[in-house]
Amino acid sequence: MSDLVTVVGIGADGWAGLSQEARRELHAAEVLMGSARQLGLLPEPGAERVVWPSPLLPALPRLIAPHRGRRVCVLASGDPMFHGIGATLVRLLGADRVRILPHPSSVSLACARLGWAVDRVEVVSLVARPVEVLHPAVQDGRRVLVLSADGRTPAGVAGLLTARGYGASAMTVLERLGGAEERVVSGAAGQWSLPVAHALNVVAVECRADAGTVPLPRLPGLPDEVFEHDGRLTGSEVRAVVLSRLAPTPGELLWDIGAGAGGIGVEWMRAHPENRAVAVESDPSRAAVIARNAAALGVPGLDVVTGAAPAVLAGLKAPGAVFIGGGVTVPGVVEGCWEALRPGGRLVAGAVTVEAEAVLASWQGELGGDLVRLAISRTAPAGGFTGWRPMAPVTVWTVVKPPVREGTR
Repeated sequence: MSDLVTVVGIGADGWAGLSQEARRELHAAEVLMGSARQLGLLPEPGAERVVWPSPLLPALPRLIAPHRGRRVCVLASGDPMFHGIGATLVRLLGADRVRILPHPSSVSLACARLGWAVDRVEVVSLVARPVEVLHPAVQDGRRVLVLSADGRTPAGVAGLLTARGYGASAMTVLERLGGAEERVVSGAAGQWSLPVAHALNVVAVECRADAGTVPLPRLPGLPDEVFEHDGRLTGSEVRAVVLSRLAPTPGELLWDIGAGAGGIGVEWMRAHPENRAVAVESDPSRAAVIARNAAALGVPGLDVVTGAAPAVLAGLKAPGAVFIGGGVTVPGVVEGCWEALRPGGRLVAGAVTVEAEAVLASWQGELGGDLVRLAISRTAPAGGFTGWRPMAPVTVWTVVKPPVREGTR
């Protein structure tokens, strides 16, 4: 038991809201750790108190290590395993050294106040994250709970919704949930007038699109016009096919080589909040465009690497999927991507020139997979009528790297 760290969830109601078991653990503790606000909610037991520094995560191992062998209690807001310090301590120490005593989370409390079903609500944390990560969750008719970073988060959310064409969305800010000074402020995003709320708040949003707002679903194939680009953009129809072949699964890493405007990497990350992508682009101006597109479409965490493949690929983390949208004719690009690709990973490459198509055919003969040619036509004015304007055909090669067999390397 001396090596066990107990994590106690605590709400805005402080000591009064704790269970008897949680109170016993806090009374018996030799060391209490938490934020100054959390520690201030407790009576004055004789335990040594350690106030969390900022930033916390880099300092956490050296804060815990000196107290091994003592009874340590760590305070967490609400449920320690929901965007909380509990999960971090489990990763650091192992599950066998961490005991969790949860309190209702802010999401549970907010849904209880609003009468919302918890399982029908999307939760987005803006703690230490830019407000743009909210974009993929903004869908007409959906309910979203935003975990705020501070008192300015609600105004930031209102601004994003209004700029996106969701100014009619109903917003409810719930401050100090569960405490004696709990307060609820409601209004439409487009008329939001509260510049700063209490720092301890949750924002509930009922998304309502304004008339004429174009929906941006999470399915691949977003309209071309939502991207900033100079023509170097995989068209929406081809993008949808490529993403289906890349087959994004939660938590996987994609390399988008010759990323252009970043459409493939952006849509890969929009598919699931845990997805990650590296966009490799040799043109610095296009790399800047990729970063702007990523922020505008809700995935500001997209990693943009400026440089020419294959040299720039050295040192990047091994991907679970690779898309080569440009550069298949450059010596070493396909080889480098195939070598780095994890076993079971997917490599998809596109070609719009005869020379690039020949390279893909050669690789298909060596590594297998399949080749598909996509011929897309879009309508366009033809005199006083409407005709078809064909786009350049795109050849797509898809291959899966064989998994490592048991007993082999």
